[in-house]
Amino acid sequence: MNLYLDSRTIIIVLGIGYLLALSLGSSYWLDRTNLASIKSYLFAKCLQIIAWFSMAFRGDIVPDLVTISFANSILLAGTALEMVTLLNLHKPIGRKTIIRYTILTACSIIGFQLILLLHNKEDVRIAYISWVTAVMLIPAYRLLLERGTTMLRRVTGSLYMIAIVVFVARGIIALHSVESASFFIPGIFQLISILGVFLLTVLGSIAFALLLKEKTNQELVQLASYDDLTGTLNRRTFTLQAKLALAQYAKKGKPVSYLLFDIDWFKTINDTYGHHVGDQVLQDLASRIKRRLGSEDLFVRYGGDEFGLMLPGTNEAESTQLAEQIKRSLGGSFGEEPPVPYSISMGVLTVVPNKHTQLETLYATCDKALYTAKSNGRDGMYRSQSEQVPETLASC
Repeated sequence: MNLYLDSRTIIIVLGIGYLLALSLGSSYWLDRTNLASIKSYLFAKCLQIIAWFSMAFRGDIVPDLVTISFANSILLAGTALEMVTLLNLHKPIGRKTIIRYTILTACSIIGFQLILLLHNKEDVRIAYISWVTAVMLIPAYRLLLERGTTMLRRVTGSLYMIAIVVFVARGIIALHSVESASFFIPGIFQLISILGVFLLTVLGSIAFALLLKEKTNQELVQLASYDDLTGTLNRRTFTLQAKLALAQYAKKGKPVSYLLFDIDWFKTINDTYGHHVGDQVLQDLASRIKRRLGSEDLFVRYGGDEFGLMLPGTNEAESTQLAEQIKRSLGGSFGEEPPVPYSISMGVLTVVPNKHTQLETLYATCDKALYTAKSNGRDGMYRSQSEQVPETLASC
């Protein structure tokens, strides 16, 4: 059975493949999310479509040399732009990465033009384009190897590594095989080349769609779980995680500390300086406290200027020390000044939880301690004593 196709059919099919990928990407316009990434991806696909259809009809109107120069140049540019878009979806990239890809793309295009002018042989052109494409795909290793990456990204990264191997192999075959690796000459290497390009086409399209969807889901989780002003947990998420922490540390028999605090005279700050400055104060407070917290500590904004901290595994002395550090940090000890001077009042409680311990009880007890701290003149801390804690809780 003869599986070989004429060159024009092959190139047209490749162009149709990229056109389908463009249609798939266009569907995400309706979501109105990550528009910058969508625009970059669609523009990359447009460049690739133009490149493949230019190759398909070369020699009919425009001389081969001009068509080859134009098509391969914009194909390199489209591949680089697509990779930048995918990397940015994985993790926001910096200006340096964009500059590096811009330089790489420009040098690759210039190098290809020099080959056309000085050593215009098909095997050299194929090897050059194949290897440059492989180099452009190398940063996809981040999807595979970076710590904390998702399974979807690991699979996508693995497939990109396979694509790199295919393109490197095609370049080697082009230089050392007696049979041509060109798209335009029927043979086994023509099939290998087609498979390599189709792998990259399908992979890029699926990776973009899935990564975009995953990123959108992560943003929805962020919106559902965190306070959008301060970046702290919202009340619902904190409640779920805090109850789990209490259950875990009840089994361990280890202490848990709970801090409840708010900003002194916060309404006066809003009335005097405006709500915009009030928001800045809330953000400043949250930022300073986050620097003091461990990976297991839970930080919640209950609403307005009321915040809470649950510190699993933190005893009475450690929680007192942290509370004092937080109070000192509000004076600008991190090398920066707060938007306006402010202070906080704290209620603190430390317990060794058991199976009967309720988060609501901790909150109520700490709330009374916070009220006492305010009654004592504000800008201070009050710790609930063991006799003030319900019998189901044991103070540490």
